[in-house]
Amino acid sequence: MKLLRLSPIWTPYVLLSPFVILFLVFGMFPLGFSLYLAFQTWEPTSGMGSMQFVGFGNFAFSLQDEWFWKSLKNTAWLAVASGVPQHLVAIPLAVFIHTSFKRLRNGVVGAYFLPYITSTVAIAIMFSSLFSTDYGVVNTMLNKLFGVEAIDWLGAPQNIKPAIAMIVFWRYVGFNVVLYLAALQTIPKDLYEAATMDGAGRVQQFFYITLPSLKPMIFFGVTLSVIGGLQLFEEPFILTGGRGGSDQSGMTTAIYLYRMAFDFNDFGAASAMSWLLFIVVVVLTWLTNRAFKPRGAGG
Repeated sequence: MKLLRLSPIWTPYVLLSPFVILFLVFGMFPLGFSLYLAFQTWEPTSGMGSMQFVGFGNFAFSLQDEWFWKSLKNTAWLAVASGVPQHLVAIPLAVFIHTSFKRLRNGVVGAYFLPYITSTVAIAIMFSSLFSTDYGVVNTMLNKLFGVEAIDWLGAPQNIKPAIAMIVFWRYVGFNVVLYLAALQTIPKDLYEAATMDGAGRVQQFFYITLPSLKPMIFFGVTLSVIGGLQLFEEPFILTGGRGGSDQSGMTTAIYLYRMAFDFNDFGAASAMSWLLFIVVVVLTWLTNRAFKPRGAGG
């Protein structure tokens, strides 16, 4: 029995075909179908034949929906409140670990990175207990240290977003520490030695050598934080029971479009909201790129 021999011309295409097929089925098709749905009104329980073309009606509805705008404001608040502190803490923490730990560095980094690879559901359940009004560790510590009375973290509208922001910060700060540690190891030691010989102290070396050298990685980390923050879903969804909490204070845009699709059965409006969110992500990513671009650079 002779084995089938492929022509060298077709061999690369055959080898790549599994990836291409999976990408088209599970990547491009859902993307294209969601764009198609954005211009339709459809309830899936009625079947595919119930689709009706509405043009830009779903986009007009989304832009006039007060809850959609509130979800965007909640998302922006959480992205800033959890994203900015991540980098303000991760950069000096990475520098400290890089300069202070040698043999134990990997263990320390692993401890900070552990929350990032831990199940989101497990983290949310754990923090639900920590933020418990009556028996939570957070309220107990605040009461013993500062005499603060019990705070309703997950029930009061004004406390839901800070609680979620603290969880997101705790989970992702270790990821940024790993990024900055990797970048710190690429900075030539000769720069620090020359600066030391010129009389520059640690603070001056940090601001004039470390920070400028970390700028590309800071841009990368901030971009990831912007994209991830605007797509925030798991933590607030679990902590608020999928409803956004009291007065919808913890409802992000991702949660709202999920509810629009699966709770209200309006997949057309949900698809339109997802594409509006995509536009917001693209615009803010572009602004981030502009902010980190060297002065005088064109484009």
